[in-house]
Amino acid sequence: MINKGPWRVGVLFSTSGVTSIIEKSQLKGAMLAIDEINAAGGVRGRPIEPVCYNPNSVVARYGELAEQLIREDRIDVIFGCYMSSSRKEVLPIVERRNALFFYPTLYEGFEYSPNVMYGGAIPNQNSVPLGNHLMETYGRRIYFVGSDYVYPRESNRVMRHVIRQGGGEVLGEEYLPLRTTTATFKDVVARIMEAKPDAIFSTVVGQGCINFYRAYYEAGGRGMERPIASLTTNEAEIEQIGPEASAGHITAAPYFRNLESAANRRFLASYTEKYGSTADVTSCGEAAYSQMHLFAIALEETGEMDADALRASLQGTSFDAPQGTISVDPENNHTYLHALIARVDEKGEFVIAHKVRQSIKPDPYLVYPALNDWKFRTQKVVSS
Repeated sequence: MINKGPWRVGVLFSTSGVTSIIEKSQLKGAMLAIDEINAAGGVRGRPIEPVCYNPNSVVARYGELAEQLIREDRIDVIFGCYMSSSRKEVLPIVERRNALFFYPTLYEGFEYSPNVMYGGAIPNQNSVPLGNHLMETYGRRIYFVGSDYVYPRESNRVMRHVIRQGGGEVLGEEYLPLRTTTATFKDVVARIMEAKPDAIFSTVVGQGCINFYRAYYEAGGRGMERPIASLTTNEAEIEQIGPEASAGHITAAPYFRNLESAANRRFLASYTEKYGSTADVTSCGEAAYSQMHLFAIALEETGEMDADALRASLQGTSFDAPQGTISVDPENNHTYLHALIARVDEKGEFVIAHKVRQSIKPDPYLVYPALNDWKFRTQKVVSS
């Protein structure tokens, strides 16, 4: 008998806990894409139906809930996770069960699984362009601050090499727990001020990111003079940090809300219609949205939820995403993405200042490229 029921997918994004600021934006992106797909007739006439669980930002819960989705809910396709530590909880489960996992978050690279589709930027798509930009624009003396888990440590390892390759110097490197308060960050900020770097590279995430920027501002740090540069700080966090404390700081990402393109205007209009505002739109939310659409394209071709069939169909598949055209690299299941560098203005809005000329092929096992490789060099964006 032919199954005419919905296509059921698992969704694991936290709506509470330390990383919920970002994961709620990812959940919204995924749900918006599902609404669009279903409104257009679904996939082969059948709607996509999400089965959502809240891991509460507790790392172990992602793995437990992935197991529950596969064993109890009989679901073979899962979207989810922000932190690398939570991804690593899910990874062995989807591999053992031969399920397919869509991970819409930037991460440290140096990983491949046939059961994972990687939708976020990796170091050759964000760290290399950002490191090059910092040294050309601000100077070669950089201070590192990060949250204490896998992604910040590995990201800083790559950025350290980029800085040193460019003749720069890392003046200090500190890691703090995810739940670090503004008061605790004051000691870190005092050491930064004493070191007098040209810029700070931050891999602090979640609520800690907000607390760090506020502590820096309260101590007299100003982004217009000595910026905090990040790969993770996004519109949702800037909204909570506030315009005064965030002005002048920098983020490198594949997407920003203020990107001028027809695809992005359509995305923002659809987002506003569903949620009433675009204040919490983020690059990770855009990645979740785009990955859901990529999945639907592959499912339309295969007509089945088999992981092997979907993976084969996804390889080379492209989508006109809000950031521009993206595609899945058949060599490594990562995604060709764009590279943008934006600075926060006095109103608390990201203004795109530089971009790489074309989408960048993902290189998860980064063979450290020369900084003068044209593919990673940014060009200035001139406002019209």
